[in-house]
Amino acid sequence: MSENRSDLESSDGIDRSAHAGSPGASQPNVSSGSSGASPAASTSSSSAEPAAAVAEGEPAQRASTDAPESASTVTPGAQPHVVGGSTPQSPATEAAGGEAASTTTEPPASAGAPRPGAAPAGFGQAPDFSAQNPPPPNALPPNPPRYLRPSDSAWSVLGRIIAARARQLFDRAGQRITQRTLRIGVSARIFHPEPGAMGLRGKTLQYLEESIAHWVMSRDVIVFMIPTVGHQGMLHPSNIRLRDYAKHLDGLLLQGGADVSPQTYAEVSARPEWPGDRVRDMYELELLHEFVESGKPVLGVCRGCQLINVAFGGTLYQDIATDVPTAGAHVSERYDQHRHAITFPSGSSLASMFPGRSEAIVNSIHHQAVKNLGRDLTIEAVSAGDGLIEAVRYRRAPFVVGVQWHPEFHRAGGPELLDCTPLLDAFLRSARETRF
Repeated sequence: MSENRSDLESSDGIDRSAHAGSPGASQPNVSSGSSGASPAASTSSSSAEPAAAVAEGEPAQRASTDAPESASTVTPGAQPHVVGGSTPQSPATEAAGGEAASTTTEPPASAGAPRPGAAPAGFGQAPDFSAQNPPPPNALPPNPPRYLRPSDSAWSVLGRIIAARARQLFDRAGQRITQRTLRIGVSARIFHPEPGAMGLRGKTLQYLEESIAHWVMSRDVIVFMIPTVGHQGMLHPSNIRLRDYAKHLDGLLLQGGADVSPQTYAEVSARPEWPGDRVRDMYELELLHEFVESGKPVLGVCRGCQLINVAFGGTLYQDIATDVPTAGAHVSERYDQHRHAITFPSGSSLASMFPGRSEAIVNSIHHQAVKNLGRDLTIEAVSAGDGLIEAVRYRRAPFVVGVQWHPEFHRAGGPELLDCTPLLDAFLRSARETRF
C-alpha cells in the first residue's frame, strides 16, 4: 500500500488527490505524514456537480474509466488515481487491477437536445405521401440559366439541341473519313481467250502484276483491282458501274500492259502484230474520266501514261524504232533491267518532287511513246538521249500524272535507279486531300 500512497503525493509533499462528492459528504484527508492507507474516494450521483482539488492553480483533468459501473462503484481499499499534474500513474496500481476511483461525471444534457448518436425524431415512421413539401423560397435561382435567352421558347431550345446533335454527328463522320485507310483502285490487265484453247487459256482473265500492288501497299494503303463491267460490248447484268468505283475509292492507278490500240486515237495499225487492246482501252478510258470527273487523283504507269495522253486527244508512236529511227533503244530482252537517263524540265512538278536533281536513271520497257501531246497536258520528263516524252501531267486536275517507266520495279533495280517514293507520296497525299 505504500506504493499506492506515494502515487497520490508529489515530490514537494502536497496532496493532489481528486475529491468528489455531494455537499455534506465527508472527504478523506490524506496527509503527507500519515502512515495508514487512505480510504477510497467515493463518487457522487450523476446529478452532482464534479469537483477536483487543484493545487497551486493547476486545472484538474477528468479521468475516464474503462467500465461504466466504476463511476458508481467503490472498491474497498483502492487508492484514488491522481489525474493532472506531472506525477505519472504508478504501474503497480494498474497491475493490481483496481478501477479508477477518482472520476468526474458529465453535467446532465438539456431536456430538448438529442443524445449524441441517437436516431432523429420520427425515424422509422411510415412516410406521409400526401404532405406538401415545397422547396424553400431561396432554393430556386432568381434568374433563368445563362444558356437560356430572354426570347427563348421551347421550340427554339429544341432547335438548338437538334443542331448541336447534328454537328456532333457530322464531326464524327468527318473523323472517320479522314482517319480511314486510303483505298486505291488499280486497273486490270486483261488476258483474252485464245481460239481453240482449253482450260484457263480459253477464259477471259483479269489480273494485276504483283509489284504494282506491293509498291502502293508499302505506304499502308488498301489496293483494289477494278474489274471490267462489260463483256464483248454488253454490260454485265448488274447495277454496279465504273463510276461507283470512282465514288468509293480514293484514287486510280493505271498499270502497264498491252499496247494502246491505234484505233483508240483514230489511226490504223501499221503492222498486224501491233493491234493493241481495244477492249482494255475503252474500259480504262471510261475509268479514267470517271475518276477525273470525281476530282480523284490518277497515276499512269507506262501504258497508263500513253492512255492519259490519248484520253485528252494526243497520239502515239506505234513503234519507236520504226517511227523515230534516231531514237535510242527503249525496250530490250532484258525487260526491267534495261534503263536510260531522263531529265526534268525546270518548273515541272517532278522537278519539285525531286529537289536538287535535274537528271535520273529509270528503267525502260516500252516500244510505243507519246507523239502529239494531248490538250491541257504538260511535259514532266524527257529522255536524255533522244528527247522522247517520258512523263506528262494534266493541268486541270489536282493530280493526273503519267510516267513512262515502271517505278514499282525500281526498288529491286539497284540504288542507281530513281527512288520514286516521293511520286507515290504525292499521289497518296492528293488522294487524302480530295477524298471528300
